[in-house]
Amino acid sequence: MTTAAECREHPDLAPLTTDELAARIARDIPPGSYVNLGIGQPTRIAEHLAPDAGIVLHTENGMLGMGPAATGDAVDPDLTNAGKVPVTELPGAAYFHHADSFAMMRGGHLDVCVLGAFQVSHHGDLANWHTGDPDAIPAVGGAMDLAVGAREVLVMMKLFTRDGAAKFVPVCTYPLTGAGCVSRVYTDHGVFEPGPDGVRVLETYGTTADALGERLGVDLIR
Repeated sequence: MTTAAECREHPDLAPLTTDELAARIARDIPPGSYVNLGIGQPTRIAEHLAPDAGIVLHTENGMLGMGPAATGDAVDPDLTNAGKVPVTELPGAAYFHHADSFAMMRGGHLDVCVLGAFQVSHHGDLANWHTGDPDAIPAVGGAMDLAVGAREVLVMMKLFTRDGAAKFVPVCTYPLTGAGCVSRVYTDHGVFEPGPDGVRVLETYGTTADALGERLGVDLIR
């Protein structure tokens, strides 16, 4: 991933929709990469990858060469991603044991993974498997393996909760998935790079870096 030299602010735009954000992330994934898309919103990125980019999608339930989501007659109940969503297969797709899939993740064979998050700290700590609420169902899946095994860990999330609380925080209050593992955070309001000295703002949508600085509890760098 390349780092932008300065912040690109787009205050006149609306915050990005999920599909717009997925397309934004897809543009940043280097051609020829081996990529895992986490359960939920990140799977939408598959719809926006250029066919000639040579990007190979990996699923932790045992597949390389996954294509976009399947619809209509293309749905095969035996062909799903890790989130049980029906998917298509691209030419050259391969299937393998679940254990082999996790060996790929843990062995550093993936170039990029894109995960959702409940919180990300300005140091790049990731919390995405449990809110700690008594009635919440923990769901770590392969997130911990991806967080430490992928060469680049990207996060796709809403910047604020429904109650308006920031999900970019000085310190994660939810159980950690991985410490200092996040390379870049893509949100509906902007794109950020966490680091030891603060959070670098690369882009904003529907707002400015100054306005975000008033809402977020982390130091923003431009």
